[in-house]
Formats: sequence, C-alpha cells, structure tokens
Amino acid sequence: QVQVVESGGGLVQAGGSLRLSCVASGSTFRLNAAGWYRQVPGNLRESVAMISTEGSTNVFLDSVKGRFTISRDNAKNTVYLQMNNLRPEDTAVYYCNVDVTEGRLRRTVWGRGTQVTVSS
Repeated sequence: QVQVVESGGGLVQAGGSLRLSCVASGSTFRLNAAGWYRQVPGNLRESVAMISTEGSTNVFLDSVKGRFTISRDNAKNTVYLQMNNLRPEDTAVYYCNVDVTEGRLRRTVWGRGTQVTVSS
C-alpha cells in the first residue's frame, strides 16, 4: 500500500522560510492530485493548497497567498510546500494528503504530519 511521509518542518523565526516535502512510496501506483493541510490543536484541519495531476495549483488560505507555493516532482512522487515570510500564526502541524491509483483502486492517503513552529 502507498505510504506518505512528510518532512521539512521545524522551528524558524518569523520572516524565515521552510520547504516541506511529501513523499509517496509503495508498489506500482499513480500519484494524482495532492494537497497540504494544517491543524492547530483544538481547531479543525484546514486546507492550505492543492495541486492537480497536471500541475495546476490552488492556494486556499488568503493568509498564505503570495507566501506559500505548492509544487510537485512526478519523477520522485513528491509534493512540496515552499513557505516564505513565515508568521507565528503559521504555526501548526502540516499534513499531506495524496490521491493515488493502485491498479483498479483509487483512494486518498494521509501522512502523519510535520510540525512547523514560527517564533516571533
């Protein structure tokens, strides 16, 4: 089965940058659309950005538009989230969700998340 692992989180000062990676691995599969989400304890998980199979992108949060960019490397089955000019309110656990096709089965898979902490 396909597994998803996020990495690249950490502690950064306000104004700094991080690049999150989401790697999908497993036996024969096709990576379709993918998205990044974030969640603060006590709050609902919110959608940050999404990238389609063909590479078109959408950033959903007004607060991150112009600062966050989603991209993908199909050869590596990897999706990235470049985060610039980080703010303390960006502190959250960031999750990756991928849509994959394995044979005749199509499903979504969540990673376990990576913590991003932005200090003021």
